[in-house]
Amino acid sequence: MDAGVARVNLERAMQRRDFLAVGAVAATGVAASAVAPAGEVPAARRARGRYQSGRSPWPISLDTATIRPSSLLEKIRIASEAGFDAIEPWDGEIADYESQGGDLAELARRIRDAGLVVPSVIGLWNAIPPTREAFEASLVDSRRRMRQAAAIGAEHIQVVPQPERPWREFDPAWAASCYRELLEIGLADYNINPAMVFVEFLEGSRTIGKASQIAIDADHPRAKIIPDVFHMYIGDSGFNGLRHLRGEFLAIFQFNDAPASPPKAELKDEHRVFPGDGILPLGRCIRDLVEIGYAGCISLELYNPGYWARDHLEVARTGLEKTLAVIESALARGEAAGS
Repeated sequence: MDAGVARVNLERAMQRRDFLAVGAVAATGVAASAVAPAGEVPAARRARGRYQSGRSPWPISLDTATIRPSSLLEKIRIASEAGFDAIEPWDGEIADYESQGGDLAELARRIRDAGLVVPSVIGLWNAIPPTREAFEASLVDSRRRMRQAAAIGAEHIQVVPQPERPWREFDPAWAASCYRELLEIGLADYNINPAMVFVEFLEGSRTIGKASQIAIDADHPRAKIIPDVFHMYIGDSGFNGLRHLRGEFLAIFQFNDAPASPPKAELKDEHRVFPGDGILPLGRCIRDLVEIGYAGCISLELYNPGYWARDHLEVARTGLEKTLAVIESALARGEAAGS
């Protein structure tokens, strides 16, 4: 490590120490210590440790599902033009790009040239099946997905532990051992960090607590989870558990909102709405992220067919602005409470 990098790392460590010393009262303190998750967000998109012209302590990412069915190259252009700091693509898009003759190194260059980084790719599907034989077989696809995600510069890849029809008698200890193996493979062979997701329909990993159990029991220093506020709500995780975690334990934080209707039991991904347009306690989540020292990306993730039918650049710009409005409001409220 050269002296310059060492100095920057030391400065960041001291900033984090100082922030933790003053706690959640100093919401502006964490803004000064936030760092880019993967690579370095270009200086044009940063403002002295803050992002979005100083409006956010975190880089803001666009999950590409938000603007389906544009092509991946078009999504990169839109994310950049709308003003995002990062992009979170899906594995199928990357695989299609490569299978159609695209070069992933060239794709990585296009992403960089657009001023974006890739904090995460979605994902390693059915990555933890019920038997050793099935797990070994699944590694063929998991390795391919890790390779492709790493080739475009992704820092994390999301571990989806089961198919939509989960196997019975889900064993968290088995899941933890498989997740540890995925971590070892990803980090050693591809320089990418797999991270556990929790999704309402995955019984073995449907809450923030269950995903955290698997990650912690993997007994690996790079184990992480990926919270999504929508799944925290419909999966009955609640919102009080977030403050019990450390910021480094979160790979990325997926952001959206849920409407008041239909009722929670009937909500599906298609019902997600722009941040601030629904009923979720997003401000509390933002303040909790400050308190735990989270320094990764906030990723706008929507699957709303109504948004897909609209102009995708307009959707991206609206989503970014609404995300920033929620962040600014939450931090202003936190500062007022601490004054």
